[in-house]
Amino acid sequence: MSVYDLLIRNGTLVTPLGMEVADIAVEAGRLRAIGPQLEGSARAEIDAQGLHIFPGVIDAHVHFNEPGRTEWEGFATGTRALAAGGTTTFFDMPLNASPPTLDAKSFTLKRKAAEASALVDFALWGGLVPENLSKLEELAACGVVGYKAFMSQSGIEDFSSVDDDVLSKGMQQAALLGKLVAVHAEDDLMTSELARKAMAEGRTGVRDYLGSRPVVAELHAITRAISIAEETGCALHIVHVSCGSGVALIAEARERGVDVSCETCPHYLVLTEDDVERLGAVAKCAPPLRARSEQELLWQQVREGNIQLISSDHSPAPASMKATDNFFQVWGGISGCQSLLQLLLTEGYVAREIPLSLLVSLASAAVARRFHIPQKGQLAVGSDADLVFVDLQSQTMLQAEDLHYRHAHSPFIGRTMRGRVVRTLVRGVTVYQGGVFREGVKGRLLTPGIA
Repeated sequence: MSVYDLLIRNGTLVTPLGMEVADIAVEAGRLRAIGPQLEGSARAEIDAQGLHIFPGVIDAHVHFNEPGRTEWEGFATGTRALAAGGTTTFFDMPLNASPPTLDAKSFTLKRKAAEASALVDFALWGGLVPENLSKLEELAACGVVGYKAFMSQSGIEDFSSVDDDVLSKGMQQAALLGKLVAVHAEDDLMTSELARKAMAEGRTGVRDYLGSRPVVAELHAITRAISIAEETGCALHIVHVSCGSGVALIAEARERGVDVSCETCPHYLVLTEDDVERLGAVAKCAPPLRARSEQELLWQQVREGNIQLISSDHSPAPASMKATDNFFQVWGGISGCQSLLQLLLTEGYVAREIPLSLLVSLASAAVARRFHIPQKGQLAVGSDADLVFVDLQSQTMLQAEDLHYRHAHSPFIGRTMRGRVVRTLVRGVTVYQGGVFREGVKGRLLTPGIA
């Protein structure tokens, strides 16, 4: 009779195929058996009666700003927030750290910082900027999950935007290296000119900023990125798509065989441009929050399966960077990585009756597939035992003191959400339970295609 490290009894397992009440056996950090009333014993047992067990969320888009800008966030605080919210793997973006991840040396600095203090597992993005085209191969050798490029200004001096020529050259190399390119898709000429004109006329309020980054600027950039990807044969990922019409362009390209995927974020699905006026700087992002009509189109695209994944785009900053009367000068980033799963459960499953199976795919399984991290994202024998125990009947109102990232500001404070995260396991080890984090646990680097 088998003796496992851990047996989890009577949980309701949530997978892309549906739900079932079953037991889970864990050995050496992996799922070794799944089924009703498993035989055998274990060194430890958990009774999950009444709880739903999800595969750990994979957040493919966070900015933890380490090394160099840990006063903005850092791996220690950022990953505590992730664990408390049910996320067991994250992909850290190359910008906002100092130095940004543009070559092997900067990759190593970031990897060491993450290994020293990350509570959950991680992969790292490399950057694609005009200055580092000769460094893409060494970043690939380091194991980056892909390359991130900005088609508009990033807001960070040491991370330049790309024009179509640089993007094409970068995509040609990425295709040869078997790597994906992710783009922030907004038309820089359009957004820069609209912003310049508004500020020249002394129009620096919330609506002036929103007007400087219209939906059409996003659509133009998405169209150009798809065209370049189609020409070069490069796999393309459009990050934080804010509008249903943008997703429609991507779905159309996928139908004709372009290897393109996209993500959206909870803030686009939950908040609108009216909330930016109500909440102010804490709800500023780029692309900006849109009208409710665009939000409903976005939810429709979720239902139709045209959005491949949902990420937080957690982009924190000290409160001082949010404090100015000129909305163009406010730091543009939303802090929300801790709330990702709860927002999907509340607004997707409860409010709109979107099946849990689809939400699991968007938050876990499809992310692992797209980025070739085969051991993550599913409740299947052989996969890493990354598990989240959720009380779906419980509801809580988010308070600032509940937030575990460095700066406790969020546009979701005061919102009542369903689905309390009870416990989070990474590779079979409980890293979070009931507000308590396990000390001494270290996340590990994941590289595409390595099990």
